[in-house]
Amino acid sequence: MMIEDPHPMTQSWLTVAEEVAGALSAVDPARFQALVALCGEPGGRWFFSGQGRSGLVAQMAAMRFMHAGFASHFVGEATAPSVRSGDHLVIVSGSGATPVSLGYARIAKAEGARVALLTTDPASPIADVADIVVPVPVGRTRQFGGSLFEQSCLLVLDAVIFDLVERRADAHTDMAFMHTNLQ
Repeated sequence: MMIEDPHPMTQSWLTVAEEVAGALSAVDPARFQALVALCGEPGGRWFFSGQGRSGLVAQMAAMRFMHAGFASHFVGEATAPSVRSGDHLVIVSGSGATPVSLGYARIAKAEGARVALLTTDPASPIADVADIVVPVPVGRTRQFGGSLFEQSCLLVLDAVIFDLVERRADAHTDMAFMHTNLQ
């Protein structure tokens, strides 16, 4: 009698893809469109923040916003200016309760900036401060830690840029021009 392996070989990348597709399909289209509308507001600067791997997602979003022609900064970088009225802060926080991110949200609001939050918890402390909350429900996952949340947030933010630039005639050319040439 042959004993079945309780951990058969799988195509792990397909598991990740299925989980991400499930999480993205659970994002509320109205909340996503509200984020796109906020990001499409003229003027102001864009600040992005997150801690840990969520911070890496926020850095990638800040870079892509810069490629799309927005004045964007990652909070904490040496060249990031102060946030002011008319600016926007996008926070990526799975818990929605990270103390540093909550502090940033409060400062931004006190200065008159608008705050957007991507989180798994729409009833979190940062959500209470934010103008727009985009829940990214991840549910059960076989991946480690917050990987599914972080992957999904990166794709949500990339989709925001996609929506903002898809009507531009030369979007790819303009974005390529903004891409670094010091590499």
